[in-house]
Amino acid sequence: MASFLFFNAVPSLPSSRTTAAFRTRPTSHFQNRFGVRCSYAEVTERDDSNPATIDVVADVKTERVVVLGGNGFVGSAICKAAVAKGIEVISLSRSGRPTYPSSWVEQVNWVAGDVFYVNWDEVLVGATAVISTLGGIGSEEQMKRINGEANVVAVNAAKDYGVPKFVLISVHDYNLPSFLLSSGYFTGKRKAESEVLSKYPNSGVVLRPGFIYGKRRVDGFEIPLDLVGEPLERILRATENFTKPLSSLPASDLLLAPPVSVDDVALAAINAISDDDFFGIFTIEQIKEAAEKVKV
Repeated sequence: MASFLFFNAVPSLPSSRTTAAFRTRPTSHFQNRFGVRCSYAEVTERDDSNPATIDVVADVKTERVVVLGGNGFVGSAICKAAVAKGIEVISLSRSGRPTYPSSWVEQVNWVAGDVFYVNWDEVLVGATAVISTLGGIGSEEQMKRINGEANVVAVNAAKDYGVPKFVLISVHDYNLPSFLLSSGYFTGKRKAESEVLSKYPNSGVVLRPGFIYGKRRVDGFEIPLDLVGEPLERILRATENFTKPLSSLPASDLLLAPPVSVDDVALAAINAISDDDFFGIFTIEQIKEAAEKVKV
């Protein structure tokens, strides 16, 4: 006779807050564990034979990632990278499914919706991580809403649904003076960062890239930002020993912060959801390092 026992081990999140880049913590993935118990009776001429029991226990880990803004420049790169790693992907964006054909597009579950009004049951149930690329430029109120409030809503929804990890694509501060960082764009981003690190102190990730380059699609056209970003990144990295003394000057990073490939940002986000020791705030250099881990 064979009997099957199934049970779930769901991790709990610590409540203390930290903004450090690397810490050690228990695994943050949902783990489905199943035990198989097989019982058999030995066939002999004796009537008092004792049954024997064999227990087999195995751990199975699966990733189910929700990408907010998955149809955008950075979001689509993250979706593509996740699919390549065999991760189940759900994208939530107002525009829904991309119009251009690609094999990876077919493997993403595209949901059209707004984070302020979406039915979270459709996207967050069973998710192991949320990656938010929400952000934009506009009026002060618009920037506070999309960069800040929209992400705050998403963070709290993820927390309510028991999603163990949240990754936010934020922005480098470029060493700007405080009066420039008071704009709606930066205040919105920092508000979102604070919410991530508060609700996910030991599993929340904030990536702060500078200028992101790659092939960006706008209204059906492809803008090759990599033609400018890639050579500029190489030049700045080759001369960083000479320009380093200038880094303390206000707003110096507007010229000196190296651009980051959209593929590196995507791979760093993938590393964030797969590495349990990866949480906190990550700089441009740390984003590159995290991307290299996934490339290997």
